[in-house]
Amino acid sequence: MPRFLLPILVSLLLACALPARAQFSSAPRLQPEQLAIVINDAEPNSVQIGEYYRKRRGIPAANVVHVHIPGKPREISESRFQALKEEIDGQLKPEVQAVLMVWTAPYKVSCNAITGAYTLGFDPDQCTRTCAPGRPSPYFNATTPRPYTDLHMRLSMLLPTESVEQAKALIDRGTGAGFKIVPATAYFLQTSEKARNSRAGFFPPPGRIAARQLATKTMQADVLEDAKDIVIYETGMAEVDKLDTLGFVPGALADHLTSLGGDLLGNSQMSSLRWLEAGATASYGTVSEPCNHWQKFPNPTVLLKHYVQGNSAIEAYWKSVAWPTQGLFIGEPLAAPYGRRR
Repeated sequence: MPRFLLPILVSLLLACALPARAQFSSAPRLQPEQLAIVINDAEPNSVQIGEYYRKRRGIPAANVVHVHIPGKPREISESRFQALKEEIDGQLKPEVQAVLMVWTAPYKVSCNAITGAYTLGFDPDQCTRTCAPGRPSPYFNATTPRPYTDLHMRLSMLLPTESVEQAKALIDRGTGAGFKIVPATAYFLQTSEKARNSRAGFFPPPGRIAARQLATKTMQADVLEDAKDIVIYETGMAEVDKLDTLGFVPGALADHLTSLGGDLLGNSQMSSLRWLEAGATASYGTVSEPCNHWQKFPNPTVLLKHYVQGNSAIEAYWKSVAWPTQGLFIGEPLAAPYGRRR
């Protein structure tokens, strides 16, 4: 059996065996003092949004790193990235477990996503054949709440800055998640675009987790329309329609399996930014052609399992991707709708 199938099968068995009225004790999760914010001083939006986020989340001032990246390049070279990473890492305390980069671009380092390259290290081999298997993540389906301490990898995410108003609304959705559990549904769509259904075999079964007021629905459809209680929405489409009809609860995660969702400012396929604009709190997409390896995208069962156990958005998303080199994680990292407040 391939080594990546074993944790997935274990997760599926746990999900299927979980009683509808199971009692939960929320798992330890990333805290504000363990998160660093990286602000691009060359971009006024980054400065304004970064300070807003720091205050809303109570991030220690010592955890704020300032860099200078002029021109908003979508892609940077490996050498420029390595210098940037060294600049960031050199200012971080060992207690910092994750990093939030407050900008939309750059989001790509050659064929690597900037978040994949930052957390796992730049992988030049992936760029010789982007459809090849990716570098395995030791954090896939992990249980540790301290990825840097235990695995020597700092999680990373982008907080997009194209609109100050939209970024503040996104931050407010994230900080508003978890004060109380609200009725919600996780939707998983198997679509007519067969090549983009490679993770459909890992969709959780339809059901309900009473302790979380959470329902899971698996559908054969190209579009979800008029749903107002979304906490997770995963599908496989190059373009996702009817987003303007949907309602997302605070802390919602949403993504689509396609080649270039992580090309945030491109126009060949739907950008993952559209999910955040529609009301989701975090999303994911690849920045270069990954082919349809399910390991390069969020695994639905693993994502759901860790999120309902109380992990934050950045933790649940990172734990759900087995080969994340080409994957870009975006949104508000500390959102935890099922997390226990300290």
